[in-house]
Order: sequence, then C-alpha cells, then structure tokens
Amino acid sequence: MKIEPAAFVRRQLLLKFKLLNFNIMTYPIKFLLAASTLFLATCNNKKEENPLTNEATTTASDTTRLPPVETQSPNTDYKPAFEGQTRIAGVKTRTPYEGKVINKDLKRPWGIAALPDGRLLITQKNGDMVIATPTGEISAPVTGFPTVNSEGQGGLLGITIDPNFTTNRMLYWTFSLKTADGNQTAVAKGRLSSDEKKIENATIIYKALPAYKGTLHYGSRILFDKEGNLVVSTGERSDLETRPQAQSLNSALGKIVRITTDGKPAQGNPFAGQANKKPEIYSYGHRNPQGLAFHPETGDLWENEMGPKGGDELNLIQPGKNYGWPTIGYGIEYSGAKVGGGITQQPGLEQPVYYWDPVISSSGMTFYNGNEMSEWKNNLFIGGMSSKHIIRLVIENNRVTGEERLLEDENQRFRDVAQGSDGALYAITDEGRLYRIARK
Repeated sequence: MKIEPAAFVRRQLLLKFKLLNFNIMTYPIKFLLAASTLFLATCNNKKEENPLTNEATTTASDTTRLPPVETQSPNTDYKPAFEGQTRIAGVKTRTPYEGKVINKDLKRPWGIAALPDGRLLITQKNGDMVIATPTGEISAPVTGFPTVNSEGQGGLLGITIDPNFTTNRMLYWTFSLKTADGNQTAVAKGRLSSDEKKIENATIIYKALPAYKGTLHYGSRILFDKEGNLVVSTGERSDLETRPQAQSLNSALGKIVRITTDGKPAQGNPFAGQANKKPEIYSYGHRNPQGLAFHPETGDLWENEMGPKGGDELNLIQPGKNYGWPTIGYGIEYSGAKVGGGITQQPGLEQPVYYWDPVISSSGMTFYNGNEMSEWKNNLFIGGMSSKHIIRLVIENNRVTGEERLLEDENQRFRDVAQGSDGALYAITDEGRLYRIARK
C-alpha cells in the first residue's frame, strides 16, 4: 500500500511517541502533527500559487501567460536578431480603466504638450494650435505661427514647453517650412501671449538641411533634455534619392539632432569639431522618427520610427550611433521588393530593441510615470495609426517583455499620446478626437 508523505510522517511520529509513553492526544503533539502536515501540503502545492495575486506589480512572468497580440502573417521571412525582438508575449491591464472621448472637433491634430496647470496644447496640421482642458473644452485657435506647408505629411507638427514655462511662457515647435529650394523640417520658438490668443515673437531657430521638394517624412518630434537642450527628430524625406542622406553625416536628414534654444549645436554632441560632419547630429540612420521620449527613471532617450512595409522600430538612442536605415531593416518596399540588399544585420549598425511586422505606423509616444495606474509605471505608450490602437509596452532591462493593445475597438488613427499632470493619458487621433484614458 502506498503511503503519502504527510501520512508517513504522522505514522513515524505516533510510533516514536508511543515508545516513549507520551500521550499522543495532548495538545502539543496535536499541534506538531498539524504543523508537519501543513508544511508538507504547502511544499506540495507551491507550484500552484498564482503570481497574479500581486496586484501592485506586472512581472516578467505575467507576460508569458498571453499569446502575442499580433496574429497576422508578417510581410517578410526575416528572423529577429534576438529572442523577444518582435511578437513578444501579450499582457493585459488588470486595473479597470476607460478611454473616454472628451472632444471630437479637433482639426487634423498632430502633437500634444501638457501644461503645468493640467491643460493641453494641441497643434493642428493646418498651422494653428488649440488649448484643451482635461474635460475637453477647446479654446479658439491660437494664431501667430509661421506659415506651414501642410501638403502631404507636412504642417504644424511637434510641440514642447520650456522647462521654465510658468515664468517665461515660451513654446518650441517643429513644422514644415516651404522655401525656394524645397521643404524643410524647421524648429521655431515663441511666447504664448498672456491672453493665450497668439504666439508672440515667433522665431525660426533651426532648419534641417538640405531642403527637398517632397512632402513626406519630416520626423518632427521635439523634447527638452535634462541639460535644457532641444532634441529633435528629422525624417529622410522618403524618396529613393534622399534615403542615402540618412547615412550622411553632412546632412541633417534622417537624424536625431540636439540643439540649444537658439538653434546652435549643443555642447557635448558626438560629432562636434569633426570635418564634414554636422555638429548638431546626435544619432543617424533613421527613416521617419515619429516618437521621442525620455525614460522617467533612467533618463535614456527612446525613439520610434516608421518602417516601409514591415519594420517599424523602437530604438534606444545613444550618441553617435548609426541605426542602419536604409542599409539594414526589417521591412520591404511597398512593391514587395527588398530594401537595398535585403539585410537585417551588419557590424557597426544598431539593432532595434523591438520591431513590428506588419507595421503599426508608430507615432507619438510617452512613458507613463503617474500614480493613477500603478501597474503602468514606466511602461511605454505609442500611438498606432494604421494599426488603429495604442500600444502599451512593458520594458525591463532595456528589453520589451510584454505588449498590449488599448482602444483597438475605437477604429481611430492615434497620432500622439501624452501624460497629463492629473496622471491620465491623453491621446489625439487623425479623425479629430481627444481621448482621456484613466482608471475607472
């Protein structure tokens, strides 16, 4: 007859206590027998413990419980450079939340910046800006911006506020500037008037040269770094003839540039003082960088950029590094042809931390550092346009460990997402909606 471990221990204890003439029904012995049984039962059942009972933390083990969110076939047969570089396991937010439409009358919105008082600045592609409250009331358009070329992907684009905005009311923005030589990604600054009706003393401080006649791939996200310099993304302008400029250090196309608030190259840039290399360049080899965000704890700069047919990327940006476009990549031409030599890896060229195939058409993004949704702490949120959802990425040790899709039933092209001072996320869509995403 088979004896279970707990029963065996009880039998041995009973035999020993009988030999020693102990009364086996005394309370101390009953306690000892119960404790031994409980200990063995606990050991036997340890593997059945549910890690999801820890409501405060999303751990790496959580991400293994759901299949990848992407179910469509990829456009290519390219293999990732390392495990977890694409189609990572899915995660699901456990805290009840809702995405609520608080306004649906925006006119082709493009960028969001949160004001210290909780309101939001929202640029509109046609060349003006509105100010929105957390409940969705919208101001009259703020005027006074330089004229934009809103053809194609151009317009009034990214925006950020000065770190000392409460005292100087300064704004910085990117836009597509039309010149005699073609179109350029340009950076300007100006003061928001006290009555919030116009921009005062608007001044263009930087132009990404050379100019080009096309109207695509302007990049155009803009942020302040901790030193008080501006970090700006520029696209390589899309066409075959301009693509090689992403690899040229004498061109500002297809780059992350780092400049002062006067538009000069920032101190400490990696190519400063080197012949035939633009001193404002911080990193290069980019296609169309549409998202920039600093990690709230590490301070690292992260970037996303659109690939062609497949190969949207998430990159961890380091100064002086080459991110490969168009030499390497995980996408193909829209025609189905290979991009260049059709290679995905090459020594000296950086690999993306993560990529998508099919694409999501990645756009504006932000790290969440609020207290409203504790399980989202330090997660990255990215607007998806062709995918029509917001992407939530769990990142641990500079690797993506989980992916979730938010608001995918809304059928909207999410252009930008930002965190408000109230701890909620706010998102804008090409269709003109403003969403507030927060705990129920």
